[in-house]
Amino acid sequence: MGEIIGSIWWLLVTLGLLVTFHEFGHFWVARRFGVKVLRFSIGFGRPLWLRRGSDGTEYAIAAIPLGGYVKFLDEREDAVAPEERPLAFNNKPVLQRMAIAAAGPAANLLFALVAFWAMYLVGKQDFEPRIGRAEGIAAEAGLRAGDRLLSVDGQPVPTWTHAALRLVTAGVDRRPVRVEAQDQEGQARTLVLDLARLPEGTREAGMLHAAGLTPRHLVLPAVLGTVVADSPAARAGLREGDRILAINETAVADWNDVPVLIQQGGETQGELRFTVDRGGERLRLRVEPERETVEGGGTRFKVGIGVKREIYNYDALLRYGPLEAIAASGHEAWTMTGATLGMLWRMVVGRASLENLSGPISISQYAHASARSGLGHFLWFLGVISLSLCIINLLPIPILDGGHLLYYLIELVKGSPLSERAMIAGQYIGLAALVGLMGLAFYNDIARLVS
Repeated sequence: MGEIIGSIWWLLVTLGLLVTFHEFGHFWVARRFGVKVLRFSIGFGRPLWLRRGSDGTEYAIAAIPLGGYVKFLDEREDAVAPEERPLAFNNKPVLQRMAIAAAGPAANLLFALVAFWAMYLVGKQDFEPRIGRAEGIAAEAGLRAGDRLLSVDGQPVPTWTHAALRLVTAGVDRRPVRVEAQDQEGQARTLVLDLARLPEGTREAGMLHAAGLTPRHLVLPAVLGTVVADSPAARAGLREGDRILAINETAVADWNDVPVLIQQGGETQGELRFTVDRGGERLRLRVEPERETVEGGGTRFKVGIGVKREIYNYDALLRYGPLEAIAASGHEAWTMTGATLGMLWRMVVGRASLENLSGPISISQYAHASARSGLGHFLWFLGVISLSLCIINLLPIPILDGGHLLYYLIELVKGSPLSERAMIAGQYIGLAALVGLMGLAFYNDIARLVS
């Protein structure tokens, strides 16, 4: 219950901040151009709180917190007194209307830059881009456990987050990527990771695993956290805290080796010889695994052990002074903008899965998780979501700001506004597209919860 309440709370905080800034952008520029603002609302539907300012504008917080709006005086929507016609939005020059429409996304871009700047001031913790396991494609490319990634595609990767972003992008494109890595002795070398060889159907979330890359912070030592009572492991004498060194004389590097060696030993020899370290003492124990039938008619072997879950501490910190943070925030905004636009394009052309679309449920979970991880993580999350709102609102879809900008651009070129009929048809098309995207995002959210 606490997780749900926390997710809802941080979603409201996130949307409240970003929607307020977005709508304030429209509001501020409209007022500079002399447009009368009738209502400034955070949320849709029935107002829960409403106050009329001295400027005549109604300020409201509404019941549905999934957006907001600024309502201008407009002759196309309401009757306007002759003396107020110069204050109506529709009577302003087209370039002014374009500026007002673009001001909302611009406010989100500015918010993102400020959020990234503040993030670099307080510091954002992350993990070093160090490899814990290298198998398959990664091992064939020459990467080894302990290597630290320095750059991907010629771009520096100071953290695992940056490295993963660039590697997954190359994986979506199914292309080789140039990687600069440094071994544990400090020797740097340039390698080519051939992500064109990823299996067909590999989703973005599983691409690094399919390439054989596991970061060091996700590699668990082969230390027993649980031993099930009256299981083969318990009867053989295995205990919690034992570190597995080898199974059937095959060395165990980390926990990933354990289930593989259990299945191999059960199939070929019928018994397992565990070599473990217990408080500095080396022990050899014989375990007779139990065979069980799995769904589909196959079999597997189990011994009744579980890994000791270890929480790794962050080992990288991105922090700069006030001036350095300005340049760093601009670079971060540029990187995330390119990644977002690139992923949108890849989804349109079918290279990337539509599962990448997230709705309010996923966003609320990410908001809660980032808030628990510290101020730096939450500021980064706010910056990324604000950038996403900026980009999405600039898409040329009627109803969105980008759709209005498209209308005004056509008006600028042809010298007269679009017909009311054409604009209404566009609104219906835009509404259908928006409902479809929101429906897909909600479906993805629910599918993630179920899976």
